[in-house]
Amino acid sequence: MSIRRSIIAGSWYPGDADTLSAQIKKYLDAAKRTESDELLTGIIVPHAGYMYSGPTAAYAYKNISPENISTVIMVGPSHSAYFEGAAVYGFGAWETPLGKAEIDSELAEEIISQDPKYIHDNPGAHAKEHSLEIQLPFLQSVLKPGFRIVPIMLYDQSLASCDRLAQAIAGAVKGRDDVLLLASSDLSHYHSHAEAKKLDKLVVDAVRKYDPEKLAGNLAFEKCEACGGGPVVTVMLACRYLGADKSVVYDYRTSGDVTGDKGQVVGYLAAGLYDTKNKKEKIKDKKTEAKATESDKLTIEEKKELFRIAHASIEAAVKGQDIPKSKPLTARLAELRGVFVTLKEAGNLRGCIGYIEGIRPLYQAVAEMAVAAATGDPRFPAVTEKELSKLEYEISVLTPKRQIGSPDEFIVGKHGIIVQQGGRSGVFLPQVAPEEGWNREETLSYLCLHKAGLPANAWKDKETKLFVFEAEVLEERDLI
Repeated sequence: MSIRRSIIAGSWYPGDADTLSAQIKKYLDAAKRTESDELLTGIIVPHAGYMYSGPTAAYAYKNISPENISTVIMVGPSHSAYFEGAAVYGFGAWETPLGKAEIDSELAEEIISQDPKYIHDNPGAHAKEHSLEIQLPFLQSVLKPGFRIVPIMLYDQSLASCDRLAQAIAGAVKGRDDVLLLASSDLSHYHSHAEAKKLDKLVVDAVRKYDPEKLAGNLAFEKCEACGGGPVVTVMLACRYLGADKSVVYDYRTSGDVTGDKGQVVGYLAAGLYDTKNKKEKIKDKKTEAKATESDKLTIEEKKELFRIAHASIEAAVKGQDIPKSKPLTARLAELRGVFVTLKEAGNLRGCIGYIEGIRPLYQAVAEMAVAAATGDPRFPAVTEKELSKLEYEISVLTPKRQIGSPDEFIVGKHGIIVQQGGRSGVFLPQVAPEEGWNREETLSYLCLHKAGLPANAWKDKETKLFVFEAEVLEERDLI
């Protein structure tokens, strides 16, 4: 097993196990716990030497419920190594004076597989970095033995970069409630105590209001400072995709509050990100809970919100305006789901584009596919302003696809169907066959010939793969 040994033991924190444990215990004993039965999905912690940031970090670690956590995904900044994309430490273990913590290699691989062009297994990038290692002794002190970690570092901390990593993390973690996300960051550096508090207030306020986009903007325009601002934005976004909707600031202070020297200080923040709709005592089997989430029907409010997003996005695109940004109204709207947006005019198809796979949060996918259906369907010209009031909207929210072993498993009216052979593929939504009056063989033959560019009987070929999925089809007229 490849072992990454400590590079900061004896300097940033004590190198002796007993001394280290005693120091961490002192910090934890002094910290206050926020009483809550809501599910903690992520924490934000500082990464300076323990004598400076340890008292603040302890607030976040004291709020972890060890019985709920089996893996911690740690996201931190790179202070020295340069690399493209995100660097994952994918295999082996990390060691501190308190012992070894194994890498959750399966989850690491799953995160990489979500976006392999951007996320790489790059252990070398972690060799001289302290921002994640310094979190490990705290984790070893509060979690049960056997927990695992997935260390990830960012160099590019732009909002686009953060969101890309956040979506990959959320896609890999979806359906699990035993994974904690961790963002490692200090705040402003080497200003006076008074100036530091002014700068740090912008970060603290954005975290408290759960507004990662605002935080990213303030950092980009240098209105505030945070050396791990990107990791904080990433974890806030990822937790939101996973259902978090509340942030609690546990503690803020500067090094001046610790040492008394307020000439040039560094700011420290500890915060927690919570899913208020999930309670600790309701945690159930992961697979059962994931299946239940996938089969749940959207509420009236959620349906109306998706149509609102679709309307606003299309109208802005057609008028040449910026697409308005939205936030997920509920956790379900932040799930990674496949979706199609269909536009009709006087009952006739006017555009239909979608994602089969859940590669975007539902609320974002609806916005993107609505614009694509209105302006990017190659079968039709772009929608004009005069047509906006005439459009009829339909949104199909998909379940994950599954491969079937026989065409007989395809049920017309219930299943959407995908055919794949070689590099060719085609798809029909569940409502297409009933609307056309086709039976199973007619649907499969038309799909192969006219959508996939294959022979009409290709669905009978043993080399052809068939997948089915279901859809909750939403028609706006039903909500009026």
